[in-house]
Amino acid sequence: MKNIVICLFLLGGIFGQSDLSKGITAYERRHDGCIEDRAQPRPISEAIRYFKMALENPETENEAALYLLKSYYFKAKFSESDKEIKKELLKNGKALGQELLDRFPDSVEYRYWYIVNLGSWAEVYGILAAAREGVADQMRSHSEKIIKIDSEYKDGGGYFMLGAVHYKSPYIPFLLSWPDNDEAVKWLRKATETGKSTMNLNVYLAQALYKQKNRTEATRLLEKVSQTEPSENEYASDWEWIKKASGLLADWQCSISVDLKPSLLVPFNV
Repeated sequence: MKNIVICLFLLGGIFGQSDLSKGITAYERRHDGCIEDRAQPRPISEAIRYFKMALENPETENEAALYLLKSYYFKAKFSESDKEIKKELLKNGKALGQELLDRFPDSVEYRYWYIVNLGSWAEVYGILAAAREGVADQMRSHSEKIIKIDSEYKDGGGYFMLGAVHYKSPYIPFLLSWPDNDEAVKWLRKATETGKSTMNLNVYLAQALYKQKNRTEATRLLEKVSQTEPSENEYASDWEWIKKASGLLADWQCSISVDLKPSLLVPFNV
């Protein structure tokens, strides 16, 4: 009898949870079973399902919307391999983010996670689609707005995003004339001064520094990332940047080796 009561109590607790609570529980398990940067689909898919239901409740819709933005991004980035499904997820994230910013223009959280989805949307939809949408200009504008609202959000996330878009966007005379690698270094360094030096920040800063011919500092930053143990809370994401750092180090070493081929060396005079 006692065991039955305990079981009923536990079941009551589970079924008594709100959709938002169930979604958060599933979201917090998103790294369960990860193999490096590849996550199992079940936890994050379950989280999305509950957050969608929580959107229907006026008491939970705002928090559910923020978690849904995070979940669309996570599933597309780390759990889904089918390109068309990735596109659909990020299309949903982009649309939801736009809707939320129309309603809450001063929300730094919605704005930040909107441009996370927007940037990933541009990656999967391609350069032409991104150009048609003016993604680079949007990313720059939203990053500046984030800095204005709360420069410390996500460890200087606005500075990081602004630096990243300067680094990644192509310079196109008369069309896109503002991207500048020196500006990328400036804003990425500002992010490191504002919060903790995250893996993604260090990788972007390293690439921008390498482009400035500052190979020593760039290499040091990548070595730091490549030797870091992935955290439990950001396991898949951490593995993404560990692998990226290791790959860049290998590429740079090959480049240096090519530069040092005997035929290219200044002759030694005897």
